[in-house]
Amino acid sequence: YRFNAYIVVFVCFCMKDTAAEVAGYADVAKRIIDLAVFGAAQNRSYRRLADFTDAIGSRVSGSQSLEMAIKYMHNAMSQDGLDVHLEPVKIPHWVRGKESAEMIMPRSKNLAMLGLGSSVGTPPEGIKAEVLVVQSFDELKLRASEAAGKIVVFNQPFVSYGETVAYRAFGASEAAKVGAVATLIRSITPFSVNSPHTGWQDYQAGVNRIPTACITVEDAELMWRLAQRGQKIVVRLTMEAKTLPDADSFNTVAEIKGWEHPEQVVLLSGHLDSWDVGQGAMDDGGGAMISWEVLSLIKDLGLRPRRTLRTVLWTAEEQGGVGAQQYFNLHKVNLNNFDLVMESDLGTFTPVALQFTGSDAARKVMEEVVKLLAPINTTKLESHGEGTDISPWLEAGVPGASLHVEDSRYFWFHHSEGDTMTVQDPAEMNLCSALWAVVAYVVADLQDMLPR
Repeated sequence: YRFNAYIVVFVCFCMKDTAAEVAGYADVAKRIIDLAVFGAAQNRSYRRLADFTDAIGSRVSGSQSLEMAIKYMHNAMSQDGLDVHLEPVKIPHWVRGKESAEMIMPRSKNLAMLGLGSSVGTPPEGIKAEVLVVQSFDELKLRASEAAGKIVVFNQPFVSYGETVAYRAFGASEAAKVGAVATLIRSITPFSVNSPHTGWQDYQAGVNRIPTACITVEDAELMWRLAQRGQKIVVRLTMEAKTLPDADSFNTVAEIKGWEHPEQVVLLSGHLDSWDVGQGAMDDGGGAMISWEVLSLIKDLGLRPRRTLRTVLWTAEEQGGVGAQQYFNLHKVNLNNFDLVMESDLGTFTPVALQFTGSDAARKVMEEVVKLLAPINTTKLESHGEGTDISPWLEAGVPGASLHVEDSRYFWFHHSEGDTMTVQDPAEMNLCSALWAVVAYVVADLQDMLPR
Protein backbone atom coordinates (compact mmCIF):
# COMPACT_ATOMS: atom_id res chain seq x y z
CA TYR A 1 0.00 0.00 0.00
CA ARG A 2 2.82 2.36 0.95
CA PHE A 3 4.63 1.58 -2.34
CA ASN A 4 1.47 2.39 -4.33
CA ALA A 5 1.10 5.64 -2.45
CA TYR A 6 4.66 6.60 -3.38
CA ILE A 7 3.87 5.93 -7.06
CA VAL A 8 0.76 8.16 -6.91
CA VAL A 9 2.74 10.96 -5.26
CA PHE A 10 5.55 10.60 -7.79
CA VAL A 11 3.16 10.68 -10.77
CA CYS A 12 1.34 13.72 -9.37
CA PHE A 13 4.68 15.47 -8.80
CA CYS A 14 5.78 14.70 -12.39
CA MET A 15 2.49 16.01 -13.79
CA LYS A 16 2.79 19.22 -11.79
CA ASP A 17 6.33 19.51 -13.07
CA THR A 18 5.17 18.98 -16.69
CA ALA A 19 2.28 21.41 -16.27
CA ALA A 20 4.70 24.05 -15.00
CA GLU A 21 7.12 23.36 -17.84
CA VAL A 22 4.40 23.69 -20.49
CA ALA A 23 2.94 26.80 -18.85
CA GLY A 24 6.39 28.36 -19.24
CA TYR A 25 5.75 28.47 -23.00
CA ALA A 26 2.81 30.89 -22.66
CA ASP A 27 4.84 33.88 -23.91
CA VAL A 28 6.31 32.08 -26.93
CA ALA A 29 2.90 30.63 -27.78
CA LYS A 30 1.44 34.14 -27.74
CA ARG A 31 4.24 35.39 -30.02
CA ILE A 32 3.49 32.58 -32.51
CA ILE A 33 -0.24 33.33 -32.41
CA ASP A 34 0.26 37.09 -32.76
CA LEU A 35 2.53 36.64 -35.78
CA ALA A 36 0.19 34.17 -37.51
CA VAL A 37 -3.12 35.89 -36.76
CA PHE A 38 -2.35 39.60 -36.46
CA GLY A 39 1.24 40.15 -37.57
CA ALA A 40 3.35 40.14 -40.71
CA ALA A 41 2.44 36.50 -41.46
CA GLN A 42 -1.30 37.23 -41.42
CA ASN A 43 -3.03 35.63 -44.47
CA ARG A 44 0.30 34.23 -45.74
CA SER A 45 -0.81 30.58 -45.82
CA TYR A 46 -3.92 31.63 -47.78
CA ARG A 47 -1.88 33.64 -50.30
CA ARG A 48 0.56 30.77 -50.74
CA LEU A 49 -2.33 28.37 -51.32
CA ALA A 50 -3.94 30.69 -53.87
CA ASP A 51 -0.65 31.17 -55.74
CA PHE A 52 -0.03 27.43 -55.76
CA THR A 53 -3.49 26.18 -56.75
CA ASP A 54 -4.02 28.92 -59.34
CA ALA A 55 -0.69 28.07 -60.96
CA ILE A 56 -0.93 24.25 -60.83
CA GLY A 57 -4.63 23.37 -60.55
CA SER A 58 -5.65 19.78 -59.77
CA ARG A 59 -2.90 17.21 -59.10
CA VAL A 60 -3.98 13.60 -59.46
CA SER A 61 -1.57 10.74 -58.74
CA GLY A 62 0.70 9.96 -61.69
CA SER A 63 -0.05 13.19 -63.55
CA GLN A 64 2.37 15.77 -64.90
CA SER A 65 0.58 18.42 -62.82
CA LEU A 66 1.41 16.54 -59.59
CA GLU A 67 5.09 16.46 -60.55
CA MET A 68 4.90 20.20 -61.35
CA ALA A 69 3.33 20.72 -57.91
CA ILE A 70 6.18 18.86 -56.20
CA LYS A 71 8.80 20.95 -58.04
CA TYR A 72 6.87 24.13 -57.21
CA MET A 73 6.78 23.32 -53.48
CA HIS A 74 10.41 22.18 -53.40
CA ASN A 75 11.45 25.53 -54.91
CA ALA A 76 9.09 27.62 -52.76
CA MET A 77 10.16 26.07 -49.46
CA SER A 78 13.84 26.25 -50.46
CA GLN A 79 13.43 29.97 -51.22
CA ASP A 80 11.84 30.28 -47.76
CA GLY A 81 15.23 29.29 -46.32
CA LEU A 82 14.24 25.80 -45.23
CA ASP A 83 16.19 22.55 -45.52
CA VAL A 84 14.23 20.72 -48.26
CA HIS A 85 14.68 17.39 -50.00
CA LEU A 86 12.63 14.89 -52.02
CA GLU A 87 12.20 11.19 -51.21
CA PRO A 88 11.34 8.99 -54.23
CA VAL A 89 8.30 6.68 -54.25
CA LYS A 90 6.20 4.76 -56.79
CA ILE A 91 2.53 5.74 -57.14
CA PRO A 92 -0.58 4.59 -59.07
CA HIS A 93 -1.29 6.19 -62.44
CA TRP A 94 -4.97 6.06 -63.35
CA VAL A 95 -6.22 8.23 -66.23
CA ARG A 96 -9.86 9.32 -66.55
CA GLY A 97 -10.05 10.00 -70.28
CA LYS A 98 -13.30 11.17 -71.89
CA GLU A 99 -16.49 10.05 -70.20
CA SER A 100 -20.23 10.59 -70.40
CA ALA A 101 -23.52 9.16 -69.17
CA GLU A 102 -26.94 9.71 -70.65
CA MET A 103 -30.38 8.46 -69.70
CA ILE A 104 -32.12 7.55 -72.97
CA MET A 105 -35.34 6.05 -71.54
CA PRO A 106 -37.92 7.01 -70.38
CA ARG A 107 -36.63 10.37 -71.66
CA SER A 108 -33.37 11.85 -72.80
CA LYS A 109 -31.25 13.44 -70.08
CA ASN A 110 -27.55 14.07 -69.68
CA LEU A 111 -26.22 12.67 -66.39
CA ALA A 112 -23.40 14.62 -64.74
CA MET A 113 -20.85 12.00 -63.70
CA LEU A 114 -17.28 11.37 -62.62
CA GLY A 115 -15.57 8.02 -63.11
CA LEU A 116 -14.07 6.54 -59.95
CA GLY A 117 -10.34 6.08 -59.46
CA SER A 118 -9.02 2.67 -60.62
CA SER A 119 -12.20 2.00 -62.66
CA VAL A 120 -11.87 0.16 -65.94
CA GLY A 121 -13.28 1.77 -69.06
CA THR A 122 -16.22 0.72 -71.21
CA PRO A 123 -15.88 -0.59 -74.78
CA PRO A 124 -15.38 2.32 -77.25
CA GLU A 125 -19.07 2.28 -78.16
CA GLY A 126 -20.03 2.45 -74.47
CA ILE A 127 -22.43 0.30 -72.49
CA LYS A 128 -26.15 0.69 -73.15
CA ALA A 129 -28.27 -1.18 -70.62
CA GLU A 130 -31.38 -1.15 -68.51
CA VAL A 131 -31.01 0.19 -64.99
CA LEU A 132 -31.73 -1.47 -61.64
CA VAL A 133 -32.00 1.09 -58.81
CA VAL A 134 -31.32 -0.06 -55.24
CA GLN A 135 -30.86 1.81 -51.97
CA SER A 136 -28.53 -0.57 -50.14
CA PHE A 137 -26.31 -3.63 -50.48
CA ASP A 138 -29.04 -5.60 -48.72
CA GLU A 139 -31.59 -4.60 -51.35
CA LEU A 140 -29.12 -5.58 -54.08
CA LYS A 141 -28.84 -9.07 -52.56
CA LEU A 142 -32.63 -9.39 -52.32
CA ARG A 143 -32.98 -8.40 -55.99
CA ALA A 144 -29.90 -10.25 -57.27
CA SER A 145 -31.97 -12.18 -59.83
CA GLU A 146 -32.88 -8.85 -61.54
CA ALA A 147 -29.31 -7.54 -61.84
CA ALA A 148 -27.79 -9.62 -64.67
CA GLY A 149 -26.89 -7.52 -67.70
CA LYS A 150 -28.01 -4.27 -66.04
CA ILE A 151 -26.39 -1.07 -64.83
CA VAL A 152 -26.91 -0.95 -61.07
CA VAL A 153 -27.64 2.51 -59.69
CA PHE A 154 -27.00 2.85 -55.94
CA ASN A 155 -29.25 5.52 -54.41
CA GLN A 156 -28.02 5.06 -50.83
CA PRO A 157 -28.82 7.87 -48.36
CA PHE A 158 -25.90 9.81 -46.88
CA VAL A 159 -25.47 8.79 -43.23
CA SER A 160 -21.84 9.79 -42.65
CA TYR A 161 -18.81 9.75 -44.89
CA GLY A 162 -17.22 6.89 -42.95
CA GLU A 163 -20.29 4.70 -43.34
CA THR A 164 -21.63 5.71 -46.77
CA VAL A 165 -18.26 5.66 -48.59
CA ALA A 166 -18.51 1.84 -48.66
CA TYR A 167 -20.84 2.19 -51.66
CA ARG A 168 -18.21 4.10 -53.61
CA ALA A 169 -15.42 1.76 -52.52
CA PHE A 170 -17.15 -1.61 -53.00
CA GLY A 171 -20.27 -0.95 -55.09
CA ALA A 172 -18.73 -2.12 -58.37
CA SER A 173 -17.60 -5.50 -57.06
CA GLU A 174 -20.84 -6.12 -55.15
CA ALA A 175 -22.86 -5.41 -58.31
CA ALA A 176 -20.51 -7.49 -60.48
CA LYS A 177 -21.07 -10.50 -58.20
CA VAL A 178 -24.74 -10.54 -59.28
CA GLY A 179 -24.02 -10.02 -62.97
CA ALA A 180 -24.24 -6.23 -63.40
CA VAL A 181 -22.36 -4.69 -66.35
CA ALA A 182 -21.63 -1.28 -64.69
CA THR A 183 -22.47 0.78 -61.62
CA LEU A 184 -23.51 4.39 -61.11
CA ILE A 185 -23.25 5.46 -57.47
CA ARG A 186 -24.93 8.39 -55.79
CA SER A 187 -22.16 10.82 -54.82
CA ILE A 188 -20.99 10.58 -51.20
CA THR A 189 -22.15 14.01 -50.05
CA PRO A 190 -24.86 15.46 -47.80
CA PHE A 191 -25.51 18.40 -50.15
CA SER A 192 -25.61 18.74 -53.91
CA VAL A 193 -26.11 21.33 -56.62
CA ASN A 194 -26.05 18.63 -59.31
CA SER A 195 -22.37 18.06 -58.51
CA PRO A 196 -20.75 14.62 -58.92
CA HIS A 197 -17.98 13.66 -56.47
CA THR A 198 -15.19 11.27 -57.42
CA GLY A 199 -12.85 9.15 -55.26
CA TRP A 200 -10.93 5.88 -55.16
CA GLN A 201 -12.68 2.52 -55.44
CA ASP A 202 -11.41 -1.00 -54.80
CA TYR A 203 -12.05 -4.06 -56.95
CA GLN A 204 -12.23 -7.32 -55.01
CA ALA A 205 -9.86 -10.05 -56.13
CA GLY A 206 -11.46 -12.73 -58.27
CA VAL A 207 -14.53 -10.58 -59.11
CA ASN A 208 -15.25 -9.32 -62.64
CA ARG A 209 -14.14 -5.69 -63.01
CA ILE A 210 -16.93 -3.47 -64.30
CA PRO A 211 -16.91 0.30 -65.03
CA THR A 212 -18.02 2.46 -62.11
CA ALA A 213 -18.77 6.17 -61.70
CA CYS A 214 -20.50 8.56 -59.35
CA ILE A 215 -23.57 10.50 -60.43
CA THR A 216 -25.31 13.36 -58.65
CA VAL A 217 -27.70 13.03 -55.73
CA GLU A 218 -30.39 14.60 -57.93
CA ASP A 219 -30.02 12.08 -60.76
CA ALA A 220 -29.84 9.08 -58.42
CA GLU A 221 -33.06 10.21 -56.76
CA LEU A 222 -34.70 10.89 -60.14
CA MET A 223 -33.97 7.36 -61.35
CA TRP A 224 -35.17 5.91 -58.04
CA ARG A 225 -38.50 7.76 -58.39
CA LEU A 226 -38.89 6.59 -62.00
CA ALA A 227 -38.17 3.01 -60.91
CA GLN A 228 -40.71 3.28 -58.09
CA ARG A 229 -43.32 4.13 -60.75
CA GLY A 230 -42.38 1.00 -62.66
CA GLN A 231 -40.87 2.89 -65.60
CA LYS A 232 -38.11 1.25 -67.62
CA ILE A 233 -34.85 3.19 -67.42
CA VAL A 234 -32.06 2.79 -69.98
CA VAL A 235 -28.65 4.49 -69.69
CA ARG A 236 -25.67 4.71 -72.03
CA LEU A 237 -22.32 4.96 -70.20
CA THR A 238 -19.03 5.71 -71.98
CA MET A 239 -15.69 5.79 -70.15
CA GLU A 240 -12.12 5.81 -71.51
CA ALA A 241 -10.64 5.18 -68.04
CA LYS A 242 -7.46 3.12 -67.84
CA THR A 243 -4.65 2.28 -65.45
CA LEU A 244 -1.06 2.82 -66.62
CA PRO A 245 2.12 1.42 -65.01
CA ASP A 246 3.05 2.96 -61.62
CA ALA A 247 4.69 6.37 -61.91
CA ASP A 248 7.75 7.87 -60.21
CA SER A 249 6.96 10.54 -57.63
CA PHE A 250 8.23 12.06 -54.37
CA ASN A 251 7.28 12.91 -50.84
CA THR A 252 8.41 16.51 -50.25
CA VAL A 253 10.26 17.02 -46.94
CA ALA A 254 11.25 20.32 -45.28
CA GLU A 255 12.63 20.75 -41.78
CA ILE A 256 14.19 22.83 -39.05
CA LYS A 257 16.79 20.69 -37.30
CA GLY A 258 16.59 20.41 -33.53
CA TRP A 259 19.45 21.99 -31.59
CA GLU A 260 19.75 19.26 -28.95
CA HIS A 261 18.12 16.11 -30.38
CA PRO A 262 18.14 16.51 -34.17
CA GLU A 263 17.43 12.79 -34.58
CA GLN A 264 14.11 13.13 -32.71
CA VAL A 265 11.21 14.37 -34.84
CA VAL A 266 7.85 16.09 -34.57
CA LEU A 267 6.27 15.50 -37.97
CA LEU A 268 3.64 17.80 -39.52
CA SER A 269 1.88 16.88 -42.73
CA GLY A 270 -0.74 17.32 -45.42
CA HIS A 271 -0.96 15.75 -48.87
CA LEU A 272 0.06 17.48 -52.08
CA ASP A 273 -1.91 15.33 -54.53
CA SER A 274 -5.63 15.86 -55.18
CA TRP A 275 -8.29 14.52 -57.50
CA ASP A 276 -8.37 15.66 -61.13
CA VAL A 277 -11.29 18.06 -60.59
CA GLY A 278 -11.45 21.46 -58.91
CA GLN A 279 -8.21 22.93 -57.54
CA GLY A 280 -7.57 20.66 -54.55
CA ALA A 281 -7.52 23.81 -52.40
CA MET A 282 -9.47 22.31 -49.50
CA ASP A 283 -8.38 18.69 -49.98
CA ASP A 284 -5.62 19.04 -49.17
CA GLY A 285 -3.85 22.19 -50.29
CA GLY A 286 -4.82 23.91 -47.04
CA GLY A 287 -3.37 21.15 -44.88
CA ALA A 288 -0.13 21.23 -46.87
CA MET A 289 0.17 25.02 -46.60
CA ILE A 290 -0.39 25.27 -42.84
CA SER A 291 2.20 22.52 -42.34
CA TRP A 292 4.70 24.63 -44.33
CA GLU A 293 3.54 27.78 -42.51
CA VAL A 294 4.55 26.28 -39.15
CA LEU A 295 8.20 26.14 -40.23
CA SER A 296 8.00 29.70 -41.60
CA LEU A 297 6.54 31.06 -38.36
CA ILE A 298 9.17 29.35 -36.20
CA LYS A 299 11.96 30.55 -38.50
CA ASP A 300 10.59 34.12 -38.62
CA LEU A 301 10.58 34.30 -34.81
CA GLY A 302 14.18 33.06 -34.62
CA LEU A 303 13.13 29.99 -32.66
CA ARG A 304 14.82 26.61 -32.85
CA PRO A 305 13.31 23.71 -30.93
CA ARG A 306 15.15 20.97 -29.08
CA ARG A 307 13.94 18.38 -31.62
CA THR A 308 13.57 18.52 -35.38
CA LEU A 309 10.37 19.97 -36.83
CA ARG A 310 9.73 18.13 -40.10
CA THR A 311 7.00 18.92 -42.60
CA VAL A 312 6.15 16.14 -45.07
CA LEU A 313 3.88 16.81 -48.06
CA TRP A 314 2.65 13.37 -49.04
CA THR A 315 2.11 12.12 -52.56
CA ALA A 316 -0.74 9.80 -53.67
CA GLU A 317 -2.81 10.03 -50.48
CA GLU A 318 -6.03 9.79 -52.47
CA GLN A 319 -5.10 6.30 -53.66
CA GLY A 320 -4.88 5.03 -50.08
CA GLY A 321 -1.89 6.77 -48.48
CA VAL A 322 0.56 5.26 -50.99
CA GLY A 323 3.40 7.77 -50.55
CA ALA A 324 2.98 7.84 -46.78
CA GLN A 325 3.14 4.05 -46.48
CA GLN A 326 6.45 4.02 -48.37
CA TYR A 327 7.76 6.80 -46.10
CA PHE A 328 6.81 4.71 -43.07
CA ASN A 329 8.49 1.62 -44.51
CA LEU A 330 11.69 3.64 -45.03
CA HIS A 331 11.73 5.40 -41.65
CA LYS A 332 10.14 2.91 -39.23
CA VAL A 333 13.65 1.75 -38.29
CA ASN A 334 13.77 5.05 -36.33
CA LEU A 335 10.28 4.59 -34.86
CA ASN A 336 11.37 5.43 -31.31
CA ASN A 337 12.68 8.82 -32.44
CA PHE A 338 9.30 9.99 -33.76
CA ASP A 339 7.85 12.05 -30.91
CA LEU A 340 4.51 13.11 -32.49
CA VAL A 341 3.02 12.76 -35.98
CA MET A 342 0.45 15.34 -37.10
CA GLU A 343 -1.83 15.43 -40.15
CA SER A 344 -4.29 18.03 -41.45
CA ASP A 345 -6.62 16.54 -44.07
CA LEU A 346 -10.17 17.53 -43.13
CA GLY A 347 -10.06 21.16 -44.20
CA THR A 348 -8.61 24.35 -42.77
CA PHE A 349 -11.86 25.98 -41.66
CA THR A 350 -12.27 27.50 -38.17
CA PRO A 351 -10.39 25.20 -35.74
CA VAL A 352 -12.45 23.64 -32.96
CA ALA A 353 -10.01 21.31 -31.20
CA LEU A 354 -6.91 19.17 -31.46
CA GLN A 355 -7.59 15.45 -31.81
CA PHE A 356 -5.02 13.19 -30.13
CA THR A 357 -4.17 9.50 -30.00
CA GLY A 358 -1.59 8.34 -27.45
CA SER A 359 -1.00 6.98 -23.97
CA ASP A 360 -2.82 8.40 -20.94
CA ALA A 361 0.43 9.98 -19.80
CA ALA A 362 0.96 11.62 -23.19
CA ARG A 363 -2.64 12.85 -23.17
CA LYS A 364 -1.97 14.59 -19.83
CA VAL A 365 0.92 16.47 -21.44
CA MET A 366 -1.16 17.41 -24.49
CA GLU A 367 -3.97 18.69 -22.24
CA GLU A 368 -1.45 21.18 -20.86
CA VAL A 369 -0.16 22.09 -24.32
CA VAL A 370 -3.59 23.02 -25.71
CA LYS A 371 -4.14 25.38 -22.77
CA LEU A 372 -1.58 27.62 -24.50
CA LEU A 373 -4.16 28.13 -27.28
CA ALA A 374 -6.48 30.16 -25.02
CA PRO A 375 -5.84 33.37 -27.04
CA ILE A 376 -7.58 31.74 -30.04
CA ASN A 377 -10.13 29.82 -27.96
CA THR A 378 -9.11 26.31 -29.06
CA THR A 379 -8.12 24.69 -25.77
CA LYS A 380 -10.13 21.51 -26.33
CA LEU A 381 -8.32 18.17 -26.66
CA GLU A 382 -10.41 15.42 -28.21
CA SER A 383 -9.70 11.73 -28.60
CA HIS A 384 -8.92 9.97 -31.86
CA GLY A 385 -6.16 11.75 -33.74
CA GLU A 386 -6.52 10.43 -37.28
CA GLY A 387 -5.38 10.56 -40.88
CA THR A 388 -4.77 8.16 -43.73
CA ASP A 389 -1.12 9.21 -43.97
CA ILE A 390 -0.21 8.98 -40.28
CA SER A 391 -2.20 5.80 -39.57
CA PRO A 392 0.83 3.45 -39.94
CA TRP A 393 2.61 5.42 -37.20
CA LEU A 394 -0.44 5.39 -34.92
CA GLU A 395 -0.80 1.65 -35.37
CA ALA A 396 2.86 1.31 -34.35
CA GLY A 397 2.22 3.23 -31.12
CA VAL A 398 3.56 6.68 -32.04
CA PRO A 399 1.44 9.53 -30.62
CA GLY A 400 -0.63 11.27 -33.30
CA ALA A 401 -2.63 14.46 -33.69
CA SER A 402 -5.07 15.86 -36.22
CA LEU A 403 -6.90 19.13 -36.67
CA HIS A 404 -10.64 19.23 -35.91
CA VAL A 405 -12.27 22.13 -37.73
CA GLU A 406 -15.85 23.30 -38.32
CA ASP A 407 -16.16 20.84 -41.17
CA SER A 408 -19.92 20.66 -41.77
CA ARG A 409 -19.34 21.97 -45.33
CA TYR A 410 -16.31 19.79 -46.08
CA PHE A 411 -18.17 17.01 -47.90
CA TRP A 412 -20.18 19.54 -49.93
CA PHE A 413 -17.02 20.24 -51.95
CA HIS A 414 -14.94 17.09 -51.35
CA HIS A 415 -13.56 15.42 -54.53
CA SER A 416 -15.65 17.67 -56.77
CA GLU A 417 -15.27 20.63 -59.13
CA GLY A 418 -16.32 22.76 -56.15
CA ASP A 419 -13.02 22.26 -54.28
CA THR A 420 -11.53 25.64 -55.21
CA MET A 421 -10.02 28.68 -53.48
CA THR A 422 -13.54 30.07 -53.12
CA VAL A 423 -14.07 27.58 -50.26
CA GLN A 424 -11.07 28.92 -48.32
CA ASP A 425 -11.01 31.79 -45.84
CA PRO A 426 -7.75 33.56 -44.91
CA ALA A 427 -8.74 34.31 -41.30
CA GLU A 428 -9.63 30.65 -40.71
CA MET A 429 -6.31 29.52 -42.17
CA ASN A 430 -4.47 31.94 -39.87
CA LEU A 431 -6.07 30.28 -36.85
CA CYS A 432 -5.25 26.80 -38.13
CA SER A 433 -1.63 27.82 -38.72
CA ALA A 434 -1.36 29.28 -35.22
CA LEU A 435 -2.76 26.15 -33.56
CA TRP A 436 -0.59 23.84 -35.66
CA ALA A 437 2.57 25.87 -34.92
CA VAL A 438 2.09 26.23 -31.16
CA VAL A 439 1.42 22.51 -30.68
CA ALA A 440 4.30 21.39 -32.92
CA TYR A 441 6.88 23.80 -31.49
CA VAL A 442 6.08 23.23 -27.81
CA VAL A 443 6.06 19.42 -28.12
CA ALA A 444 9.33 19.57 -30.07
CA ASP A 445 10.97 21.75 -27.42
CA LEU A 446 9.85 20.02 -24.19
CA GLN A 447 12.56 18.44 -22.05
CA ASP A 448 11.21 14.93 -22.68
CA MET A 449 9.50 13.17 -25.57
CA LEU A 450 5.82 12.28 -25.15
CA PRO A 451 5.51 9.08 -23.10
CA ARG A 452 4.43 6.02 -25.07
